[in-house]
Amino acid sequence: MSKIAFLLADQFEDSEMKVPYDEVKKAGHDVVIVGLEAGTTVKGKQGKAEYKIEKAISDVKASEFDGVVIPGGSSPEGLRGNKDILNFVKEVNSSKKPIAAICHGPQILASADLLEGRTITSYPPLKDDMVNAGSKFRDEEVVVDGNFITSRTPEDEPAFVREILKAI
Repeated sequence: MSKIAFLLADQFEDSEMKVPYDEVKKAGHDVVIVGLEAGTTVKGKQGKAEYKIEKAISDVKASEFDGVVIPGGSSPEGLRGNKDILNFVKEVNSSKKPIAAICHGPQILASADLLEGRTITSYPPLKDDMVNAGSKFRDEEVVVDGNFITSRTPEDEPAFVREILKAI
């Protein structure tokens, strides 16, 4: 089974964390919640979910994982300025391991300079930002481009999870 990192900070979109996390775990994969500081509790912006950061990004290596999931909400904004987060995602990408990002998750891919020439989707109001970062934007429930799996909103979670499980 695969070991998957979920990159998380405060104010994530509750279901965009909970649904993929629960489904990946249910499928028998090892999941690790990675954030800025181990032991801290982060809360969803809807107030329906909270998780404890299991590992600090400074304490993990991309080589330990078989893929990464980046839930949306405001969480990616809280992570995208951290060089360890960006280096982690770049290393996962250079190994061609799956990177799944939903809603605002692709902001981290943009900050890591990974979108040039890639076809993705995201929360639709981010389209200009994603295009300016070099991607081709599609307004579809899920877009798979190589090792990237991207989706728009909580309504797209079934397709997002389906593609994650296929990739890992």
